[in-house]
Amino acid sequence: MAAEFLPGNRLTLLNSGDEYFPALLAAIDAAEIEIYLESYIFANDEVGQEVASALCRAADRGVQVNVTVDGFGARNFKIDYFSRLTVAGVRAMFYRPEIGRFHLKRHRLRRLHRKLVVIDARIAFVGGINVIDDNNGPAEMCPHYDYAVRVEGPVLRGIHHAARRMWETVSWANFKRRFRLAPVATPCCEVAGTQAAAFLIRDNIRHRNDILHAYLDAIENARHDILIANAYFLPGIRFGRALYAAAQRGVRITVLLQGKSDHQLFRYATQTLYAATLAAGVRIFEYEKSFMHAKVAVIDGEWATVGSSNIDPFSLLMAKEANLVVRDAAFAGELENSLKAAMADGARELLAEELARLPMHSRLMRWLAYGLVRLMVGIAGYSQRHWQADEVKPEER
Repeated sequence: MAAEFLPGNRLTLLNSGDEYFPALLAAIDAAEIEIYLESYIFANDEVGQEVASALCRAADRGVQVNVTVDGFGARNFKIDYFSRLTVAGVRAMFYRPEIGRFHLKRHRLRRLHRKLVVIDARIAFVGGINVIDDNNGPAEMCPHYDYAVRVEGPVLRGIHHAARRMWETVSWANFKRRFRLAPVATPCCEVAGTQAAAFLIRDNIRHRNDILHAYLDAIENARHDILIANAYFLPGIRFGRALYAAAQRGVRITVLLQGKSDHQLFRYATQTLYAATLAAGVRIFEYEKSFMHAKVAVIDGEWATVGSSNIDPFSLLMAKEANLVVRDAAFAGELENSLKAAMADGARELLAEELARLPMHSRLMRWLAYGLVRLMVGIAGYSQRHWQADEVKPEER
């Protein structure tokens, strides 16, 4: 389904938790009717406790609070928060709760990866930031670097619908049909600003490729510059070919990736593609200052996206994702300047000659990681043709 850009929105870019959580907590404390909150992770730390307390306060004053967390990413939520929230009147549910931890089946890889909050159907937050403190993790990984957007305006209608639809779907799956009788706040879709935006989701029914197609359309129409910052980057056939074609016609392409990763296996798999990517004329930077979790892009200083979707087979083929796509020079410029500042402060450019000096054991480790990721995707029911950049083996790149 093509992106439907709606004018008249007010969009506020939020850089990492220092900007996101104060805005989120203020909105929760001002809620009067209903709150929908979706998160892949809901950590038991200072930020998680603050958000939980705000949700409890909202429920106590009569706001209907609906929380959906992923059954794998937030698997400790039941111990950490469930009783406290439900006693306070918060309605909380799990998306695909974990049954066993040592099986690898297709459904286990289909996660609720969205980070989405809708308050009174008048304010929404869309992005990549989980409910977790930026300083939750090893010292060398902190603070987390990520983005979200505060949204007001006509695009809110689609965001509210998606949040409510997710709640109803999970409610039915958990046999809690009484949750379907919740009152509905009327989306406030009046003009709030001057920015055009489209809200996109990825699911396994009607919106399988909406986020992918939005990226492809923007890349195929790029004239000057493409700047992508993505935590987990393993593009598929069409994405890889679109980037290659853009580079061939002279578009300057820069990709910012993790230099410090919480999933080293996936980082090694991604690095098998570096040589071919550099040979195509794409510049690659790794963010080494801390843990980069962003999933954003800016194209030609006019098109931008902020969301939860990585450019990898798990996000683009399996997970529930949500991205906001924006056509606005001011917003795109703000995001681009923020990314460039982060790159100047904490990123290092990878060069082809550096890759050529890698010892054989290091290359072998990366090839093995790549093969294991491919195996995981295959077990999930997706063959190489769905996502692999081309038919060339990693060692031949």
